[in-house]
Amino acid sequence: MKIVIPGGTGQVGTILSRALTGDGHEVVVLSRRPGPHHWDGRTLGPWAAELDGCDAVINLAGRSVSCRYTEANLKEMMDSRVDSARVVGEAIALAKRPPKVWLQMSTATVYAHRFDAANDEATGIIGGAEPGVPGYWGFSVDIAKAWEEAQDQAETPDTRKVALRAAMVMSPDRGGVFSVLRAMARLRLGGPVGGGRQYVSWIHETDFVNAVRFLIESELSGPVNLAAPAPLPQRDFMRALRRACGVRLGLPATKWMAEIGALVLRSDTELLLKSRRVVPERLLGAGFAFEYPEWPDAALDLARKARSSGHTDHSRTVRRDG
Repeated sequence: MKIVIPGGTGQVGTILSRALTGDGHEVVVLSRRPGPHHWDGRTLGPWAAELDGCDAVINLAGRSVSCRYTEANLKEMMDSRVDSARVVGEAIALAKRPPKVWLQMSTATVYAHRFDAANDEATGIIGGAEPGVPGYWGFSVDIAKAWEEAQDQAETPDTRKVALRAAMVMSPDRGGVFSVLRAMARLRLGGPVGGGRQYVSWIHETDFVNAVRFLIESELSGPVNLAAPAPLPQRDFMRALRRACGVRLGLPATKWMAEIGALVLRSDTELLLKSRRVVPERLLGAGFAFEYPEWPDAALDLARKARSSGHTDHSRTVRRDG
């Protein structure tokens, strides 16, 4: 197949393009970098011809969320997502031979901060929080909703549309979220944060790639949760990661300590404190089988691969995908 990946220069795009190219597909990555496949993520241009006659589009474009949530950064996060989804829809609508499927990156952050039950696609709470708990981080939910609405509103009747409500994609590649968490664990900083009760949803890179392959071939449309079926509290998540890294101790952090840490890392406490309890009901119902459904096994595999790759630095990479 020919597969076009707008915004495919970040961590997730690198994982996907590597795997899909290895499958023998022709993969075209649209990037803001100068070159033959340049795009600005906002306006139509010569890049749109790549979508005419291709088999699938996987739009990953959007400013990284690993930043301080200032007004300017939030606006850039919103605009980069909504504009790219809108213009991809315009390009598909103009194509004489539109792609069969359009996978649009979204996020599991669209769901509520909650502890009482898991969020699936049918019964999950969009935004807000569980009853009796104040709402948290409404701006991220607003961005996620607008992101999906931009795809929904696109007039592409001959193209099946899927919104990928993805949890954190765990990969041993340097600069990704697993690399940062592993570095924290090895520095003995991988203890519970704010009590550690908040849930962590995640997906191993192998299952993420396999889910994308599955969705390209399936007939599913609409929102699909890309998350392992066993989210777990942050304290248990980090305990399993420490064990995978051979580290016994993990210092705990209070909420105010998390605030300071996020400020130093130029990030936001939402990434640490929001309870993301998400399950992949539609994938499981369609027959998808996870290779890494449980975090302890996934953490062991990722830590082993990171060691064999020689990823020993404790640096943190902030990427502006697409």
